[in-house]
Amino acid sequence: MREVSRRGILGLGMGAAASLAVAGCSSGSGSPKPAKKTAQAKPIGDGSTSHGEQRPADPKPERLAPGQKPPQFVVFSWDGAGEVGNGLFPRFRRLAKDHGATMTFFLSGIYCLPESKKSLYRPPNNAVGASDIGYLTDEHIKETLRNVREAWLEGHEIGTHFNGHFCSGSGSVENWTSAQWKSEIDQAMSFVTEWRTNTRFTDVDPLPFDYHKELIGGRTPCLKGQTNLLPTARELGWRYDASSPGGLQVWPSKKQGVWDFPLQQIPFPGHTFEVLSMDYNILANQSQNSTNAPPANYPGWRKQATEAYIAGFKRAYETNRAPFFIGNHFEQWNGGIYMDAVEEALKHMADEKRKDVRLVSFKQFTDWMDAQDPAVLADLRGLGVGQAWSASGH
Repeated sequence: MREVSRRGILGLGMGAAASLAVAGCSSGSGSPKPAKKTAQAKPIGDGSTSHGEQRPADPKPERLAPGQKPPQFVVFSWDGAGEVGNGLFPRFRRLAKDHGATMTFFLSGIYCLPESKKSLYRPPNNAVGASDIGYLTDEHIKETLRNVREAWLEGHEIGTHFNGHFCSGSGSVENWTSAQWKSEIDQAMSFVTEWRTNTRFTDVDPLPFDYHKELIGGRTPCLKGQTNLLPTARELGWRYDASSPGGLQVWPSKKQGVWDFPLQQIPFPGHTFEVLSMDYNILANQSQNSTNAPPANYPGWRKQATEAYIAGFKRAYETNRAPFFIGNHFEQWNGGIYMDAVEEALKHMADEKRKDVRLVSFKQFTDWMDAQDPAVLADLRGLGVGQAWSASGH
């Protein structure tokens, strides 16, 4: 049996490896040039959101024929998707544009809510206004809204990372009921769709989508609480959930009628165990959860993180073609080495010599999965980690 990383928050063993994702879910300024409006925006509600603006069309899913080799899908996703002036949100929007990639941004709802209005947030099993991640300044809320707006116009997906990011104690999301998850989602929805009422900002354009239609999936804080979330997700019409920890690099299936897209165990260079495909989990194994370790370690750790992502990609690409899911935060932990690793890995995967690689959002991958013949998917799911695909076998 494959051995999973044992250090820090990952010491839970096979299939349970990950109480992760601390509060570092934010980013920066220096945005790429905003997308040009192609139609008059028509406001929804208080004008926080709108419809009518155009963006690139999602690719039309192609149905595999029996025995046809699937493309290699890679999904880069970002937890929190806030903007605090360090340039990371626009940096990765620009990177995606340069390489024809689309991504999923899991927006934390309270990043659209001023701290002065935090009494509007009533988190389950926690005090009114409580949050284990910080509220943003007004200027950073504006920058978050601007980047989310432009990201959507560039073809990216906006999902949810919910709100207060509670991962421990009696108020942990792990203990929430399905009804409490419904409350949390309703509040995240209201903060995103009513930010104009709550902030009174007049110098920020509306988000150019109907969030009730856009939102089809999310990732829970610390990858906890999925079991009770799923009934609510299904009732809301969500199509996928990306909250499972410790998944393997195999073709996914559904849980309770919702596609289950877990973070995955990938090779960790220099070790016999594997690490979860998220920046914080690599950090936990390198610096024992410290986000500000001695800089002398950074070059080696940066290289190791980059090689871990590439090894995970290579294993899937050269064998069963299982989709590769990577989770990140807009953060500068340990000198920003994990952001550099993600960038270098994406450039490697986007190499133009690989015509069969698709860097897509979770929504786009869900569209593709829904378009496939169930029998073909069943064959793909029969392939184990690192098991070679063959036309005659699967």
